[in-house]
Amino acid sequence: MSEGTVTVDVVRRGPARRVSIRGFKAKARRILRLMDQHDCELSVALVGDGETRDLNGRYRSRDEPTDVLSFPVDERLPSGPRLIGDVIISVEKAARQARQRRRSLEDELEVLLIHGILHNLGYDHERSDEDEREMRALERRLRRELKAGASL
Repeated sequence: MSEGTVTVDVVRRGPARRVSIRGFKAKARRILRLMDQHDCELSVALVGDGETRDLNGRYRSRDEPTDVLSFPVDERLPSGPRLIGDVIISVEKAARQARQRRRSLEDELEVLLIHGILHNLGYDHERSDEDEREMRALERRLRRELKAGASL
């Protein structure tokens, strides 16, 4: 297994300004490495409900804010890393879900980040019941490994 560079770019807009970018980037890099993704690049946008509502309407024909959207790219630059894609997370929606699920905002953002990255890597819980079980099991495994400080 080659240990290439894993680059994660994070932008924060609106209500997302309170989220630590450094910690979030580190978590995303760990998830990608746990998934054996090396020499790759991922972009993450932490935004508000308005932005995810607009994107959800434009790309999924759903006129409502959503917690996470994924836009896979899976393309290698001529002289650079493989582009994984974009993950867009509504921090406002995540905060509401965290309260409902009685967990911290950080934990909820971790769940959404894992979910978005897995979508960008080709996993899709909406294809079939079997695919949903596989993706959910992988999400649980990644959360356990992140919590346990699994070695990379």
